[in-house]
Amino acid sequence: MEKREIKQYVFIAALAIAVCVISQNFSVVSNFVLLVLGALKSLVIGLFIAYIFNIIMNRFEKLYFPNSSSKLTERTRRPVCIAATFAITTAIIALIIYIVVPEIGNAFGVLYAEIPPAFTTAKDFVTGKLKEYPEIQQQISSLEFDWASIAGKASKLLTSGLAGILSSAVGIIGGLASTVTNLVLGIIFAIYLLLRKDKLIRDANRIRRIYFSEDFNKKSTIVLRTANTTFQSFFVGQFVEAIILGSLCFIGMKLLKLPYAAMSGTLVGVTAFIPIVGAFLGAGISAFIILTVDPMQALIFVIFLIVLQQLEGNIIYPRVVGGSVGLPSIWTLAAVTIGGGLFGVLGMILGVPLTATLYKLSFRVLESREEELGIAVPGDNKPQKPEKPKKQPVKSKKADKKK
Repeated sequence: MEKREIKQYVFIAALAIAVCVISQNFSVVSNFVLLVLGALKSLVIGLFIAYIFNIIMNRFEKLYFPNSSSKLTERTRRPVCIAATFAITTAIIALIIYIVVPEIGNAFGVLYAEIPPAFTTAKDFVTGKLKEYPEIQQQISSLEFDWASIAGKASKLLTSGLAGILSSAVGIIGGLASTVTNLVLGIIFAIYLLLRKDKLIRDANRIRRIYFSEDFNKKSTIVLRTANTTFQSFFVGQFVEAIILGSLCFIGMKLLKLPYAAMSGTLVGVTAFIPIVGAFLGAGISAFIILTVDPMQALIFVIFLIVLQQLEGNIIYPRVVGGSVGLPSIWTLAAVTIGGGLFGVLGMILGVPLTATLYKLSFRVLESREEELGIAVPGDNKPQKPEKPKKQPVKSKKADKKK
Protein backbone atom coordinates (compact mmCIF):
# COMPACT_ATOMS: atom_id res chain seq x y z
CA MET A 1 0.00 0.00 0.00
CA GLU A 2 1.40 3.39 -1.00
CA LYS A 3 1.87 6.29 1.41
CA ARG A 4 -0.70 8.35 -0.44
CA GLU A 5 -3.40 5.71 0.07
CA ILE A 6 -2.47 5.39 3.75
CA LYS A 7 -2.87 9.16 4.20
CA GLN A 8 -6.30 9.05 2.53
CA TYR A 9 -7.49 6.23 4.81
CA VAL A 10 -6.15 8.02 7.90
CA PHE A 11 -7.94 11.23 6.84
CA ILE A 12 -11.23 9.38 6.28
CA ALA A 13 -10.96 7.66 9.66
CA ALA A 14 -10.19 10.93 11.45
CA LEU A 15 -13.10 12.62 9.70
CA ALA A 16 -15.48 9.81 10.73
CA ILE A 17 -14.31 10.03 14.35
CA ALA A 18 -14.76 13.81 14.33
CA VAL A 19 -18.31 13.50 12.94
CA CYS A 20 -19.20 10.95 15.63
CA VAL A 21 -17.80 13.13 18.43
CA ILE A 22 -19.59 16.23 17.15
CA SER A 23 -22.91 14.41 16.75
CA GLN A 24 -22.73 13.02 20.31
CA ASN A 25 -21.79 16.42 21.78
CA PHE A 26 -23.67 18.69 19.41
CA SER A 27 -24.94 21.11 22.10
CA VAL A 28 -21.46 21.62 23.51
CA VAL A 29 -19.98 22.15 20.05
CA SER A 30 -22.74 24.56 19.01
CA ASN A 31 -22.30 26.61 22.21
CA PHE A 32 -18.56 26.73 21.59
CA VAL A 33 -19.10 27.87 17.99
CA LEU A 34 -21.54 30.59 19.12
CA LEU A 35 -19.02 31.71 21.77
CA VAL A 36 -16.25 31.96 19.16
CA LEU A 37 -18.53 33.84 16.74
CA GLY A 38 -19.52 36.23 19.51
CA ALA A 39 -15.86 36.92 20.27
CA LEU A 40 -15.14 37.47 16.57
CA LYS A 41 -18.19 39.70 16.00
CA SER A 42 -16.22 42.96 16.01
CA LEU A 43 -13.67 41.48 13.58
CA VAL A 44 -16.43 40.34 11.22
CA ILE A 45 -18.00 43.82 11.38
CA GLY A 46 -14.57 45.31 10.65
CA LEU A 47 -14.10 43.05 7.63
CA PHE A 48 -17.51 44.05 6.26
CA ILE A 49 -16.86 47.78 6.82
CA ALA A 50 -13.38 47.51 5.28
CA TYR A 51 -14.74 45.77 2.19
CA ILE A 52 -17.48 48.38 1.62
CA PHE A 53 -15.15 51.31 2.30
CA ASN A 54 -12.47 49.81 0.07
CA ILE A 55 -14.80 50.25 -2.92
CA ILE A 56 -15.14 53.97 -2.15
CA MET A 57 -11.46 54.35 -1.23
CA ASN A 58 -10.33 52.91 -4.56
CA ARG A 59 -12.34 55.61 -6.36
CA PHE A 60 -10.69 58.33 -4.27
CA GLU A 61 -7.21 56.90 -4.86
CA LYS A 62 -7.72 57.16 -8.60
CA LEU A 63 -8.52 60.86 -8.19
CA TYR A 64 -5.77 61.72 -5.69
CA PHE A 65 -2.96 63.11 -7.90
CA PRO A 66 -2.89 60.03 -10.17
CA ASN A 67 0.05 61.30 -12.28
CA SER A 68 2.21 62.35 -9.34
CA SER A 69 5.20 60.18 -8.38
CA SER A 70 6.44 62.14 -5.37
CA LYS A 71 7.06 60.32 -2.09
CA LEU A 72 4.78 62.70 -0.20
CA THR A 73 1.87 61.87 -2.49
CA GLU A 74 2.50 58.13 -2.17
CA ARG A 75 2.70 58.32 1.62
CA THR A 76 -0.40 60.44 2.05
CA ARG A 77 -2.58 58.82 -0.63
CA ARG A 78 -3.93 55.98 1.51
CA PRO A 79 -4.53 57.95 4.79
CA VAL A 80 -6.14 60.89 2.98
CA CYS A 81 -8.42 58.62 0.95
CA ILE A 82 -9.44 56.66 4.07
CA ALA A 83 -10.25 59.92 5.87
CA ALA A 84 -12.27 61.13 2.87
CA THR A 85 -14.16 57.82 2.76
CA PHE A 86 -15.12 57.97 6.41
CA ALA A 87 -15.97 61.68 6.14
CA ILE A 88 -18.34 61.27 3.17
CA THR A 89 -19.99 58.21 4.75
CA THR A 90 -20.55 60.07 8.03
CA ALA A 91 -21.93 63.08 6.13
CA ILE A 92 -24.42 60.89 4.22
CA ILE A 93 -25.64 59.18 7.41
CA ALA A 94 -25.97 62.55 9.18
CA LEU A 95 -27.90 63.99 6.22
CA ILE A 96 -30.32 61.04 6.20
CA ILE A 97 -30.93 61.41 9.93
CA TYR A 98 -31.38 65.18 9.55
CA ILE A 99 -34.00 64.71 6.82
CA VAL A 100 -35.92 61.71 8.18
CA VAL A 101 -36.00 62.04 11.98
CA PRO A 102 -37.57 65.54 12.26
CA GLU A 103 -40.27 64.66 9.72
CA ILE A 104 -41.16 61.48 11.61
CA GLY A 105 -41.32 63.53 14.81
CA ASN A 106 -43.66 66.01 13.15
CA ALA A 107 -45.85 63.17 11.90
CA PHE A 108 -46.20 61.72 15.39
CA GLY A 109 -47.00 65.23 16.65
CA VAL A 110 -49.83 65.42 14.11
CA LEU A 111 -51.04 61.99 15.23
CA TYR A 112 -51.01 63.12 18.85
CA ALA A 113 -53.13 66.15 17.99
CA GLU A 114 -55.49 64.54 15.46
CA ILE A 115 -56.34 61.16 16.99
CA PRO A 116 -58.67 62.42 19.79
CA PRO A 117 -60.85 64.57 17.44
CA ALA A 118 -60.95 61.75 14.88
CA PHE A 119 -61.99 59.31 17.60
CA THR A 120 -64.77 61.65 18.74
CA THR A 121 -66.03 62.10 15.16
CA ALA A 122 -66.02 58.34 14.55
CA LYS A 123 -67.84 57.72 17.84
CA ASP A 124 -70.55 60.26 16.97
CA PHE A 125 -70.97 58.72 13.53
CA VAL A 126 -71.34 55.18 14.91
CA THR A 127 -73.76 56.20 17.67
CA GLY A 128 -75.87 58.07 15.12
CA LYS A 129 -76.16 54.91 13.00
CA LEU A 130 -77.04 52.69 15.97
CA LYS A 131 -80.21 54.41 17.21
CA GLU A 132 -82.09 51.13 16.98
CA TYR A 133 -79.66 49.52 19.42
CA PRO A 134 -79.67 51.76 22.51
CA GLU A 135 -77.57 49.37 24.63
CA ILE A 136 -74.70 49.29 22.13
CA GLN A 137 -75.12 53.04 21.58
CA GLN A 138 -74.77 53.70 25.30
CA GLN A 139 -71.64 51.55 25.56
CA ILE A 140 -70.00 53.33 22.63
CA SER A 141 -70.98 56.75 24.01
CA SER A 142 -69.27 55.93 27.28
CA LEU A 143 -65.94 55.39 25.51
CA GLU A 144 -63.47 58.24 25.83
CA PHE A 145 -60.09 58.87 24.27
CA ASP A 146 -57.87 61.00 26.44
CA TRP A 147 -54.09 61.05 26.35
CA ALA A 148 -53.99 61.89 30.07
CA SER A 149 -56.01 58.79 31.02
CA ILE A 150 -53.91 56.64 28.70
CA ALA A 151 -50.72 58.02 30.27
CA GLY A 152 -52.11 57.33 33.75
CA LYS A 153 -52.94 53.72 32.87
CA ALA A 154 -49.54 53.28 31.28
CA SER A 155 -47.79 54.64 34.38
CA LYS A 156 -49.76 52.21 36.60
CA LEU A 157 -48.79 49.35 34.32
CA LEU A 158 -45.16 50.42 34.38
CA THR A 159 -45.22 50.77 38.17
CA SER A 160 -46.76 47.33 38.69
CA GLY A 161 -44.15 45.66 36.53
CA LEU A 162 -41.24 47.82 37.60
CA ALA A 163 -38.89 44.94 38.34
CA GLY A 164 -39.39 43.35 34.95
CA ILE A 165 -39.09 46.69 33.20
CA LEU A 166 -35.86 47.49 35.03
CA SER A 167 -34.38 44.15 34.04
CA SER A 168 -35.49 44.71 30.45
CA ALA A 169 -34.02 48.22 30.49
CA VAL A 170 -30.74 46.87 31.84
CA GLY A 171 -30.75 44.25 29.10
CA ILE A 172 -31.47 46.85 26.41
CA ILE A 173 -28.75 49.16 27.71
CA GLY A 174 -26.28 46.26 27.89
CA GLY A 175 -27.12 45.15 24.35
CA LEU A 176 -26.80 48.71 23.08
CA ALA A 177 -23.44 49.15 24.81
CA SER A 178 -22.22 45.84 23.35
CA THR A 179 -23.34 46.88 19.86
CA VAL A 180 -21.61 50.25 20.12
CA THR A 181 -18.43 48.59 21.42
CA ASN A 182 -18.40 46.05 18.59
CA LEU A 183 -19.03 48.82 16.06
CA VAL A 184 -16.18 50.98 17.39
CA LEU A 185 -13.78 48.03 17.47
CA GLY A 186 -14.94 47.04 13.97
CA ILE A 187 -14.22 50.54 12.64
CA ILE A 188 -10.72 50.50 14.21
CA PHE A 189 -10.06 47.07 12.73
CA ALA A 190 -11.36 48.25 9.33
CA ILE A 191 -8.99 51.26 9.36
CA TYR A 192 -6.06 48.93 10.12
CA LEU A 193 -7.07 46.59 7.29
CA LEU A 194 -7.35 49.45 4.81
CA LEU A 195 -4.00 50.92 5.81
CA ARG A 196 -2.22 47.55 5.56
CA LYS A 197 -4.24 46.19 2.66
CA ASP A 198 -1.41 45.77 0.16
CA LYS A 199 0.95 44.05 2.61
CA LEU A 200 -1.80 41.71 3.85
CA ILE A 201 -2.59 40.66 0.28
CA ARG A 202 1.12 40.02 -0.46
CA ASP A 203 1.51 37.94 2.71
CA ALA A 204 -1.62 35.92 1.91
CA ASN A 205 -0.31 35.18 -1.60
CA ARG A 206 3.04 34.07 -0.16
CA ILE A 207 1.31 31.67 2.21
CA ARG A 208 -0.82 30.30 -0.61
CA ARG A 209 2.22 29.66 -2.81
CA ILE A 210 4.03 27.79 -0.04
CA TYR A 211 1.28 25.65 1.50
CA PHE A 212 -1.04 24.98 -1.45
CA SER A 213 -0.61 23.52 -4.89
CA GLU A 214 -0.55 25.58 -8.06
CA ASP A 215 -3.81 24.04 -9.30
CA PHE A 216 -5.58 24.89 -6.03
CA ASN A 217 -4.26 28.46 -6.16
CA LYS A 218 -5.54 28.93 -9.71
CA LYS A 219 -9.01 27.65 -8.82
CA SER A 220 -9.19 29.67 -5.62
CA THR A 221 -8.07 32.81 -7.50
CA ILE A 222 -10.92 32.34 -9.99
CA VAL A 223 -13.41 31.93 -7.14
CA LEU A 224 -12.13 34.97 -5.24
CA ARG A 225 -12.03 37.19 -8.32
CA THR A 226 -15.54 36.17 -9.35
CA ALA A 227 -16.88 36.81 -5.84
CA ASN A 228 -15.09 40.16 -5.55
CA THR A 229 -16.32 41.36 -8.95
CA THR A 230 -19.89 40.26 -8.22
CA PHE A 231 -20.03 41.81 -4.75
CA GLN A 232 -18.50 45.09 -5.90
CA SER A 233 -20.86 45.29 -8.88
CA PHE A 234 -23.81 44.57 -6.61
CA PHE A 235 -22.98 47.20 -3.98
CA VAL A 236 -22.13 49.89 -6.55
CA GLY A 237 -25.21 49.09 -8.64
CA GLN A 238 -27.45 48.95 -5.57
CA PHE A 239 -26.13 52.33 -4.41
CA VAL A 240 -26.74 53.93 -7.83
CA GLU A 241 -30.18 52.33 -8.07
CA ALA A 242 -31.10 53.64 -4.59
CA ILE A 243 -30.08 57.18 -5.55
CA ILE A 244 -32.07 57.00 -8.81
CA LEU A 245 -35.17 55.58 -7.10
CA GLY A 246 -35.06 58.08 -4.23
CA SER A 247 -34.56 61.00 -6.63
CA LEU A 248 -37.44 59.88 -8.87
CA CYS A 249 -39.67 59.50 -5.79
CA PHE A 250 -38.77 63.00 -4.60
CA ILE A 251 -39.31 64.59 -8.03
CA GLY A 252 -42.61 62.78 -8.58
CA MET A 253 -43.95 63.77 -5.18
CA LYS A 254 -42.98 67.39 -5.80
CA LEU A 255 -44.81 67.34 -9.15
CA LEU A 256 -47.87 65.78 -7.51
CA LYS A 257 -47.59 68.28 -4.61
CA LEU A 258 -47.55 65.53 -1.98
CA PRO A 259 -46.28 66.27 1.56
CA TYR A 260 -43.06 64.89 3.07
CA ALA A 261 -41.37 64.60 -0.34
CA ALA A 262 -37.79 64.85 0.98
CA MET A 263 -38.39 62.37 3.80
CA SER A 264 -40.24 59.88 1.58
CA GLY A 265 -37.63 60.04 -1.17
CA THR A 266 -34.85 59.49 1.38
CA LEU A 267 -36.66 56.60 3.06
CA VAL A 268 -37.46 54.89 -0.24
CA GLY A 269 -33.87 55.35 -1.42
CA VAL A 270 -32.32 54.03 1.82
CA THR A 271 -34.61 51.01 2.09
CA ALA A 272 -34.01 50.24 -1.62
CA PHE A 273 -30.68 48.73 -0.54
CA ILE A 274 -32.77 45.70 0.44
CA PRO A 275 -33.55 44.01 -2.91
CA ILE A 276 -37.17 43.59 -4.07
CA VAL A 277 -38.95 44.35 -0.76
CA GLY A 278 -36.94 47.34 0.47
CA ALA A 279 -38.72 50.05 -1.49
CA PHE A 280 -42.13 48.73 -0.36
CA LEU A 281 -40.98 48.97 3.26
CA GLY A 282 -40.01 52.62 2.83
CA ALA A 283 -43.23 53.27 0.94
CA GLY A 284 -45.32 51.81 3.77
CA ILE A 285 -43.71 54.06 6.38
CA SER A 286 -44.05 57.11 4.13
CA ALA A 287 -47.70 56.33 3.30
CA PHE A 288 -48.53 56.04 6.99
CA ILE A 289 -46.93 59.43 7.71
CA ILE A 290 -48.71 61.08 4.74
CA LEU A 291 -51.95 59.56 6.03
CA THR A 292 -51.67 61.85 9.06
CA VAL A 293 -52.06 64.84 6.71
CA ASP A 294 -54.54 63.65 4.08
CA PRO A 295 -55.81 60.08 3.38
CA MET A 296 -56.44 60.92 -0.30
CA GLN A 297 -52.86 62.12 -0.75
CA ALA A 298 -51.67 58.90 0.91
CA LEU A 299 -53.67 56.90 -1.65
CA ILE A 300 -52.20 58.97 -4.50
CA PHE A 301 -48.72 58.32 -3.09
CA VAL A 302 -49.32 54.56 -2.94
CA ILE A 303 -50.52 54.48 -6.57
CA PHE A 304 -47.57 56.63 -7.66
CA LEU A 305 -45.06 54.39 -5.87
CA ILE A 306 -46.58 51.22 -7.37
CA VAL A 307 -46.05 52.71 -10.83
CA LEU A 308 -42.53 53.82 -9.86
CA GLN A 309 -41.76 50.35 -8.50
CA GLN A 310 -42.83 48.76 -11.78
CA LEU A 311 -40.54 51.17 -13.62
CA GLU A 312 -37.71 50.36 -11.21
CA GLY A 313 -38.23 46.59 -11.33
CA ASN A 314 -38.53 46.31 -15.12
CA ILE A 315 -36.13 49.00 -16.38
CA ILE A 316 -33.85 50.51 -13.72
CA TYR A 317 -32.89 47.42 -11.66
CA PRO A 318 -32.17 45.07 -14.60
CA ARG A 319 -29.98 47.70 -16.30
CA VAL A 320 -28.18 49.04 -13.23
CA VAL A 321 -27.88 45.97 -10.96
CA GLY A 322 -29.13 42.93 -12.84
CA GLY A 323 -26.77 43.30 -15.76
CA SER A 324 -23.70 43.62 -13.55
CA VAL A 325 -24.64 40.82 -11.15
CA GLY A 326 -25.99 38.50 -13.85
CA LEU A 327 -28.60 36.71 -11.72
CA PRO A 328 -32.05 35.83 -13.10
CA SER A 329 -35.04 37.31 -11.27
CA ILE A 330 -36.28 33.93 -9.98
CA TRP A 331 -32.95 33.27 -8.27
CA THR A 332 -32.88 36.84 -6.93
CA LEU A 333 -36.26 36.27 -5.28
CA ALA A 334 -35.09 32.93 -3.88
CA ALA A 335 -31.89 34.50 -2.52
CA VAL A 336 -33.80 37.32 -0.81
CA THR A 337 -36.37 34.93 0.68
CA ILE A 338 -33.89 32.35 1.99
CA GLY A 339 -31.34 34.93 3.12
CA GLY A 340 -34.00 36.93 4.96
CA GLY A 341 -35.36 33.81 6.64
CA LEU A 342 -31.92 32.73 7.87
CA PHE A 343 -30.13 36.00 8.68
CA GLY A 344 -32.73 38.78 8.55
CA VAL A 345 -32.08 42.03 6.72
CA LEU A 346 -28.35 41.32 6.35
CA GLY A 347 -29.16 37.98 4.72
CA MET A 348 -31.53 39.70 2.29
CA ILE A 349 -28.78 42.14 1.26
CA LEU A 350 -25.88 39.67 1.01
CA GLY A 351 -27.95 36.76 -0.33
CA VAL A 352 -28.17 38.22 -3.85
CA PRO A 353 -24.41 38.69 -4.56
CA LEU A 354 -23.56 35.40 -2.84
CA THR A 355 -26.11 33.51 -4.93
CA ALA A 356 -24.91 35.33 -8.05
CA THR A 357 -21.33 34.24 -7.31
CA LEU A 358 -22.34 30.60 -6.89
CA TYR A 359 -24.47 30.88 -10.04
CA LYS A 360 -21.55 32.18 -12.12
CA LEU A 361 -19.08 29.62 -10.75
CA SER A 362 -21.46 26.70 -11.31
CA PHE A 363 -22.07 27.72 -14.92
CA ARG A 364 -18.33 28.22 -15.41
CA VAL A 365 -17.73 24.64 -14.28
CA LEU A 366 -20.63 23.41 -16.43
CA GLU A 367 -19.36 25.16 -19.56
CA SER A 368 -15.80 23.91 -19.06
CA ARG A 369 -17.13 20.37 -18.62
CA GLU A 370 -19.26 20.68 -21.77
CA GLU A 371 -16.21 21.96 -23.64
CA GLU A 372 -14.19 18.96 -22.49
CA LEU A 373 -16.91 16.56 -23.67
CA GLY A 374 -17.39 18.43 -26.96
CA ILE A 375 -21.03 19.36 -26.20
CA ALA A 376 -22.37 22.50 -27.82
CA VAL A 377 -23.36 25.21 -25.34
CA PRO A 378 -27.14 25.92 -25.52
CA GLY A 379 -27.80 29.27 -27.13
CA ASP A 380 -24.47 29.31 -28.95
CA ASN A 381 -25.34 29.71 -32.62
CA LYS A 382 -21.80 29.25 -33.80
CA PRO A 383 -21.61 25.90 -35.62
CA GLN A 384 -18.80 23.62 -34.62
CA LYS A 385 -16.18 23.29 -37.28
CA PRO A 386 -15.77 19.70 -38.46
CA GLU A 387 -12.35 18.22 -38.10
CA LYS A 388 -10.46 18.29 -41.35
CA PRO A 389 -9.26 14.89 -42.49
CA LYS A 390 -5.55 14.46 -42.49
CA LYS A 391 -4.05 14.65 -45.96
CA GLN A 392 -2.31 11.54 -47.09
CA PRO A 393 1.16 12.10 -48.57
CA VAL A 394 1.00 11.96 -52.38
CA LYS A 395 3.52 9.64 -53.95
CA SER A 396 5.20 11.12 -56.98
CA LYS A 397 5.38 9.25 -60.25
CA LYS A 398 9.20 9.56 -60.33
CA ALA A 399 9.43 7.65 -57.07
CA ASP A 400 7.27 4.84 -58.54
CA LYS A 401 9.46 4.67 -61.61
CA LYS A 402 12.61 4.42 -59.50
CA LYS A 403 11.08 1.50 -57.57
